[in-house]
This record gives sequence, structure tokens and C-alpha cells, in this order.
Amino acid sequence: MNIQFRKDERFRESFSYVNSDAGVLRFPFPFGEDRYMYSVNIEPHTRGGPNPAFAHAFDIDEHYVAECRERALVLADDPGRCQVLPHMMPAQWDTLELLMESFAADYPEHFSLEKNGDTWRWINRPLGIEQTFVFGRPETLPCPPFEYITRQAQGDFTLQDQRDDNLFVDGGMVTTQADWSLDFDIGMSFHEWHGPVPLAHDIGVFDRALRFLLRLQYGHPVRRLNWTMTINPRLDTSPENYPDWGPDRTTVTPDNVSEKVHLRVELQTLFRLPRSNAILFGIRCYLLSLKDIERVEKWRKRLNRVLTTLPPELVEYKGLTRYRDTVLAHLAPRDDGAPLSSGIQPDQTTLPPSALSNQR
Repeated sequence: MNIQFRKDERFRESFSYVNSDAGVLRFPFPFGEDRYMYSVNIEPHTRGGPNPAFAHAFDIDEHYVAECRERALVLADDPGRCQVLPHMMPAQWDTLELLMESFAADYPEHFSLEKNGDTWRWINRPLGIEQTFVFGRPETLPCPPFEYITRQAQGDFTLQDQRDDNLFVDGGMVTTQADWSLDFDIGMSFHEWHGPVPLAHDIGVFDRALRFLLRLQYGHPVRRLNWTMTINPRLDTSPENYPDWGPDRTTVTPDNVSEKVHLRVELQTLFRLPRSNAILFGIRCYLLSLKDIERVEKWRKRLNRVLTTLPPELVEYKGLTRYRDTVLAHLAPRDDGAPLSSGIQPDQTTLPPSALSNQR
């Protein structure tokens, strides 16, 4: 699979981000029904399914090079976005091995990995990286192994250490998060980390999720989708940088809503790691503008229905309060109420020209 990378995109200041038609249709739309409520919604992370983003262990798409560049910019400003506690070194090497082997197997045109005993040779063609190192010896890499490989991957990653019948966030590379802080959360238990989420605790979602994850087996990863909305195609919506992105929520108008508002979806994957018994939690972020969502009839109508019925607590938690009504006023006239198929698939293989989405 030869991916055509969009190398000049920007996710800050003078934004320049666009999805190709193929990129729109492969977007992991998170709503399989017309209503939304928190649930465990975990399924096996098997190859295939209703969306191409599920085809590989770790999804790489047209935004790969630009997103890796954006990660480097965030880390240059704030190195603390990557932290791993000292006892997690075996999990660092587990992560490096999993990502390198997955990339090389799934995208051989772009990545290769050669092993000669403990001496490994890694080639990342899109980023122009060639590195020979000794597995297990961090001094043979330019930076610690977890940071080294996650700098070359899309999305965020955390390392969950399992002990005392609980999971603890004991490491992470977090530069594309939806308003949470690794610096604040590192070392927290599973329930502490998810403490701010409304409603889900009351219905036992996180109790069930923890019990499930404690039994997660090596070689049987799982996945789920999570979502929020973001103004402008900005990846770094961290608490640390709230002054940069928080005021954007006040800039949405009926005239610019379709360009400014983006559905922000996280493909969350969880892998049991073999040596450390830790869990690697991947949080891959995707952005799709309202303008492009409108080009998919099913998604346009379903998003209107989900936002209309969203509980007030979730509207507030997801930061939609200031602009949800503007989004609904834009979408409602485009929803005729016709029944929609269940599932997240788009139910169409081609898209109308994007200009059509501006027609009233």
C-alpha cells in the first residue's frame, strides 16, 4: 500500500489541513446508532471490519508525515509531554518492538526492520530515518526507546502498569490529547485517570472496563472509539495550551460552522505487552470537518440526531456548550428523518464535490 503523504499540513496558527475523498470515507465515524451514551464498547482489534482504519494493528494514513512533524514541535516546546517512570523500561522495549514489527509487516513500502540477534536495523522511509541499534541497550538509540518509536507514530500512547488488581498510567507520549494532561495524570490508577468523566461512573462503565482489561491477553488486542469536537484542525488541545485553543470555541458562526467545527475521533487500541505484562494504550486521533461530514448522507443525518439527544452532562463535558446549537441549526435542515442503517460504515463509495456542502 503506497500512501500519498500530505507533507505540508499545519495543525496550528495558519491551519492547512485537508482530507482526500478516500480520507473522508475511511474516517472512523463513531456513531453506529442515532443516540449516544457511554458504554464499554470494546471489541477485538481484528483486522478488517466496517472501516479501513481497522485493517492494521496501527493505522497510518495520508497525514503521517505532517503529524510526526507536529509532534516534534510540541515536544520541542514541552519535553514533559513524553514521560515514562523508571520501572517501565521493559515496557519501553516492548513498545518499540511491537510498533516496529507492525509497521514493517503492514507497510513494507515505507518501513523495514532487520534483526541480527540483538542488533537491529530500522528504516523509516517517509521520515528519512535509518538506525542501527542493540535491542535492550538504550544508549544505542538517540533517545529512550519509547520516545524514539512513538515520535514516529500517529496518535498518543500511554503505558499502563498492572499491579494490585489495578492499572496505573506509568508512562506516555501525549501530544494530541483532548484536554487532559499526562503531567497531571502520570502515576494515577485507572479510576483516578477517568475521574472527570460524567455519568459513566454511575452506571459502572469503568468498573466493567477495568475488570475486562485486567484479563487482557497477549496477542488479543482490543479497540474502541471515543469522540469529541474541536474547533479548527488542531491536534494539540491540551490543558497546558488552553489559551491557544480555548477561545476558538467562541468564534463559531452560522457562516463558518462547516469549516471550523471538526469531529474529533479517537481509535483507542489496547495491547498486552509480552515482557513487562504492561498494557500499551494507543489513542489515534482523526479529524473531519463538518463540511466533509455533510458529504456523507448517513453521517450528516446521524450526527444531527446524536447531538440533538446528547445528555446535557456530556454536552458540557465535551466542551460543546457554546456552539452545539449553531451546529444543529446547520445540520437539521439536511436531515429528513429517514431511517438509517445501523453501524458506522458510510453506505456510499463516492462523494459529491465538496462545494455542494455549502449549498443551502
